[in-house]
Amino acid sequence: MDRRIRKILFLICLIIFLLTAPLIILYFQGYRFDFEKKSFTQTGGFFLKAIPKQVEIYLDGKLVQKTDWLFGSALIENLLPKKYKIEVKKENFYSWEKTLEMKEKEVIEVKNIVLFAKDLNFQILTKNVKDFWFSPDGKEVVLLEEPQEGWALKLYDLEKQVKSHLLDEKDISQKGPDFLSLEWAPDSKEIDLRVGLKEEERVFALNLEKIPLTLSEKKITPLSENIIASQDFNGKTYYLDSLGYLFKGEEKLSQSPFLIRPETKYQLNIFSDYIFLEEDENLYLFNTEQGSFEKFFENLRDLKISPDNKKLVFFSDSEIWVLFLKEKWDQPTKKAGEKLLITRLSEKIGDVFWLNSNYLIFKAGDKIRIAEIDDRDRINIIEIAEFNNPKIFFEKNDRKLYILTDGNFYASAILF
Repeated sequence: MDRRIRKILFLICLIIFLLTAPLIILYFQGYRFDFEKKSFTQTGGFFLKAIPKQVEIYLDGKLVQKTDWLFGSALIENLLPKKYKIEVKKENFYSWEKTLEMKEKEVIEVKNIVLFAKDLNFQILTKNVKDFWFSPDGKEVVLLEEPQEGWALKLYDLEKQVKSHLLDEKDISQKGPDFLSLEWAPDSKEIDLRVGLKEEERVFALNLEKIPLTLSEKKITPLSENIIASQDFNGKTYYLDSLGYLFKGEEKLSQSPFLIRPETKYQLNIFSDYIFLEEDENLYLFNTEQGSFEKFFENLRDLKISPDNKKLVFFSDSEIWVLFLKEKWDQPTKKAGEKLLITRLSEKIGDVFWLNSNYLIFKAGDKIRIAEIDDRDRINIIEIAEFNNPKIFFEKNDRKLYILTDGNFYASAILF
């Protein structure tokens, strides 16, 4: 090869290098050519994490990746800025989907995806049950049964799946007391039983640690006439007095009184820096700057704190809302005090439970549904079961759903 040809080849290679080097540099800096916009643009990506592991991820209908078997996560890179329809699928599971817009140099995180099995295989644990109450430690359930005459309480051990007799109405009185309510002690070692006897209410304590079981009557200690509602929180007693002023120990928090209505039920609920007052079905929030209660929600059914103590779900017969008690830094970000409407339904909402700190399970009419709290695009809500007028309870320790319907007490398979 003579010198002239070598020089030509060198010049050709130099020109190719000068033309491709910027493209290579742009490529490794995350730039891609957008044929729709006819220009170079920086790319973004999705970081997904899901339960169960090794689920399939689809972008705009095309399978692009599976989450790994170790952490259940996946990083999808070098995506042009635009809207993508994301679908997460696994056989025999309900799918999850959202349409999210990718921007330049952005990594969109979706780290709380849970796919739920389509067949939960509900198992009947016992029959002829009228009501139930789970122990705080989640190990046992008190069942109310109504035989041919009167009523009886049974104790069901969830781990052993064994039912044992606790007491019946004759253990309290031969005159047949009316069953009113039942409440577990916080340590799960005792239950308080409230009954109606001789046109008066009486409370009995049943100690479950002593053998034979010990039943003793408790004196009902009413609140002071000056105290309408009270709650202990972080070693301090908060109370609302009869004049409508809120106190924290000896410290007066109210600047103006709350109007106390006669023959009305009041209850204080304190979560983090938030002080709520329930007045029948009205919910009020204490404004620390103004020193007064302000109406927060109407037609309240109940409110429950999330497992991470950073969120509060509250609901009526037709709506479910979430309040963020703390600032949420991971995506989607939320400010402390921000409210989020999860759903509004025509069916009557019976009860709502936290599955974890990112998912809710609730009863609406005869249907049982699960909803996420990620409000980017639409909120994913699935229907997992339908029973006749069910009472539901989610036990966070074994992650099973328990259902009472038509006298049958069911347990699901593990939900996730």
